[in-house]
Amino acid sequence: MLGQVRLFLTLLFLCFIGFSNSAVAQLKDRQSEYYQGWVKTASRAEAVIEANRASDAALENLRSEINGYRDDFNRARGANTDRITTLESQIKALGPKPEGDTTEPEDIANLRVHLEEQLNSLRVPRIISEEAYSRANGLISEIDQILRARQKKEFFEQGPSPINPAYWGPAWVDVKEAVQGLVNETITNLRSDVVREQIRARGLAIFILLVISAVLLIFGKRWSELGGDYLRLLGGAGTGVWSFVISLLRILLPWIGVVAVVTAISLTGVPGLRGSLLLQNVPYWAAIVFFYDWIGRQVYVIGASQGFKRLSAARITELRVYIDLLALMLVLHELAFLFERIENISDATRAVVSFPVIVATALLLLRVRQIRTTDGPPDQAASTRSAGFSQLVEFLRRALFLLGIMSPLLAIFGYTNAAEAIVFPAVKTLVLIGALVILQRFISQIYGWVTGQGEAAGDSLFSVLVGFALAILALPILAIYWGARETDLLEAWSRLLLGFDIGGVTISPSNFLTFVAVFAIGYTLTRLLQSGLRNSLLPKTNIDPGGQNAIVAGSGYVGIFLAALVAIMVAGFDLSSLAIVAGALSVGIGFGLQTIVSNFVSGIILLVERPISKGDWIDVNGMMGYVKDISVRSTRVETFDRTDVIVPNSDLISGVVTNYTRGNTIGRVIVPVGVAYGTDTRLVETILGEIANSHPMVLANPAPSVVFQGFGADSLDFEIRAILRDVNWVLSVKSDMNHEINRRFSEAGIEIPFAQRDVWLRNPETLRASDPSKQEPSAPVQDKPRKVAEAPADLTEADMDPDAGDEI
Repeated sequence: MLGQVRLFLTLLFLCFIGFSNSAVAQLKDRQSEYYQGWVKTASRAEAVIEANRASDAALENLRSEINGYRDDFNRARGANTDRITTLESQIKALGPKPEGDTTEPEDIANLRVHLEEQLNSLRVPRIISEEAYSRANGLISEIDQILRARQKKEFFEQGPSPINPAYWGPAWVDVKEAVQGLVNETITNLRSDVVREQIRARGLAIFILLVISAVLLIFGKRWSELGGDYLRLLGGAGTGVWSFVISLLRILLPWIGVVAVVTAISLTGVPGLRGSLLLQNVPYWAAIVFFYDWIGRQVYVIGASQGFKRLSAARITELRVYIDLLALMLVLHELAFLFERIENISDATRAVVSFPVIVATALLLLRVRQIRTTDGPPDQAASTRSAGFSQLVEFLRRALFLLGIMSPLLAIFGYTNAAEAIVFPAVKTLVLIGALVILQRFISQIYGWVTGQGEAAGDSLFSVLVGFALAILALPILAIYWGARETDLLEAWSRLLLGFDIGGVTISPSNFLTFVAVFAIGYTLTRLLQSGLRNSLLPKTNIDPGGQNAIVAGSGYVGIFLAALVAIMVAGFDLSSLAIVAGALSVGIGFGLQTIVSNFVSGIILLVERPISKGDWIDVNGMMGYVKDISVRSTRVETFDRTDVIVPNSDLISGVVTNYTRGNTIGRVIVPVGVAYGTDTRLVETILGEIANSHPMVLANPAPSVVFQGFGADSLDFEIRAILRDVNWVLSVKSDMNHEINRRFSEAGIEIPFAQRDVWLRNPETLRASDPSKQEPSAPVQDKPRKVAEAPADLTEADMDPDAGDEI
C-alpha cells in the first residue's frame, strides 16, 4: 500500500513538471534576456566610472538606469519564499538520505530528485538576483562618490576675483549682448507672419487669459476678504483659522493671475528661445516673491506672541521690505544662473554678475538680524514656553551674522561657488523655519477650534508633537537647500526601507509601523476592557474593592503583555536570534536594576496574594494611613495628614506591616483612665462598663470589658477594651468615651488625679545675693535621710527627670 502511494505521488509530480516545462522554458528565456541586458549595462557603467569623463547629467541618467535594475533584483530576491519553504519541508519529510550500502526505495529517490530539482530551480534565480543586486548597489555607490567628489571640488574651486576691474568691461559686454539678443529675438518674432497668424488664431484665448489675469491681480485681495467673511459664517470666528486661509488666498489668486499672463504670452509665439526660458521661470519667481511677502506679514506676528518685544509699525514695515528684497535677490540669483546656462559666459563674467547679488543678500541678512537688537533686549519676563523659541531665534541671529560676513569675503577671494552655496541656502532656511512656525500655529489653531481649547491648544502636547513632525518632514528640504542631491535622499530612503539588522533581527519602517499599530490597538482594547471591568462588571459582583482593583490591574498587565507579543509576531520579528543578547541583558538587569525588579515582583505578589488591598488601613515603618493605589513598583498610602507616602513594594513584602482592616473592619479600641487612690474600684468598673455598652459603635458580642490594670504611681489604672464594628472610627469612639467618662466621674464625685512632684534644692544659698550671715535657714528635710552635696552643683536636665531617683 505504501509503495502504491509513493508511485502515485511520483507520477503526479512528473505530470506537473511535464505540463510546466514549456512555461518554465519561456520564463527562463525572458529572464536570461533581461539578465544579459543588465550585464551589458553594468559593463558599460564600469567603463564610464573607470574613465570618469562623463558629465554629471550622463552619470545621473546612468545611475537612474542601474537603479531600475536594482529595484527589480531586489524584488526578485524575496520571490518564491513560500514555495521554497514548502519544498524544503517536503524534502525534510522524506527524511535523510541513507548512508553506506543502504539503498533508498526507487519511488522515494525519484521523488527526492524532483523536489531537489524544483528547489534548485527556484534558488538559482534568487542567488543570481542577490549577486546582481550587490553589483548594482556597488555601481550606484561609485557613481554617487564621483558626483559628490565633483560637487566638493566645485565648492572649493577658486575662480576669478569679481573686484578685479579687468573683468568688469567684458562682463558688461556679455550682459548687454544677452539683453540685445533677447530684444532682437522678440522683435524678429513679432515681424514674422507665422507669429501674426498664430496670434489671430488664438486671439480669443489670449484675450480671455489676459482678462482673467487683470481681474485676479486687481481684485484678488478684495475677493479674498469677501471669501473670508463667508468662511467665518461656518464657525470658528476668533480662532485665527480663517485669517490664515484668507492670507493664503491673498497670494494665491494674484499668482494665478501671473500664470495666466505667462500662458497668454506663450500662446502668442512671440518669445524665442531666450524668452521661452525666461517665461518658464516667471511663475516660480512670482511664487518666491508672493511667498516671501506672506512670510514677512506672518512670522513676526507669531513672534510677538511668543515672547518678543512687540515691534512698532515702522519696524514691521521695514522688516517686510527686507524680506521682499531677499526674495528679489533670490530671483536675481536664479536669473544669473539662467544667464550663465543660456549664454555660456566665462567664469569671470559669472563672478562679476553674481558678486553684487551676494553682497546685497549678505547685507540684507545682517540688517534682518539687527531688527530685534535695535528694539532693545528681549523681555526677561517672557513665559517659559517661549524659552526654546527664543533660543532658536538667538542661534539664527548669530548664524546670520557669521554668514553675512563670510559670504562676501569668499566671493572677493574668488570662491563664488562657495559664497553662493552659503548665503542663498541661509535665506531659504530662514524662510523655511518661519513657514514651519506659521504652519504649526495654524494646525494648533485648528486643534484648538475642534477641541474647544482655544488659544490654550498652542501650549498642549499636540502642538509640540506637530512641531516635531514638521521638523522631521523639513529635513529633506533643508538637505536639498544645502547641496544634497535628490538621488542621495532617495538612496537614503531606500536603504531605510530595507531596514537595519540588530542581532539578526531586521527592523524596517514597515514592520516597525506594523508593530506600533498592532500594539496601539491591543493597548486600546486593554484599556477598554479595564474600563468595562472597573465600571460595569465588577461593581455588580460581591468582590471587595481591593479584589476588584487587583483584577483590573492584573488584566491590564496581561493585556499589555499579550499586545506586545502579538505585535512582535505580526510584525515578523524573529527574536530567537536575540536569545544570547537577552541573556546578557538579563544578567545586567539583575545586577543594575535589582531594586526595581524586586519591587516589580513584589507588586505582582501583592496583586496575587493580596495581603493588602486598596482602601486598607495599614501601618508600615511607623507610617499609618489608607492604601490608595497599588502599582507595579510602589504603593501609595494616604496618611491621616492627607499626605501621600510612596512605599516601595518590597518593603510591604519583606517588612512588618500592620493591616487594621484586612478582610473586615472590626477592630478593638482601648481607652485608659486613672482614678485617685481611695476611690471605690467597683463603682468605677460599673460606670466604665455602662459607658462602653452604651456606645453605638461597640459590638455587644463579644461584650466590652473593663480591666483594673493595677496601682500606678499616682492613680488606680483602668482600661475599657471594646470591639468596634468599624475600626476606622476608633479615634472618634475614643474621644466620645473620654467625654462621657469625664461627665460621669464628675457626677459621681470621682477624682481623676494628676501627677505632683516636690522639688528640693540642695544649695539654696547660692540663689541669694545678700550677705551669707543674713541667709535664711534652708528648707526642712523630710524624715527620710537625704544626702547633701559637699559642693555647690548646677541643675541639669537629668535633675528634672521624675524617674531619676529620690535625690533631686
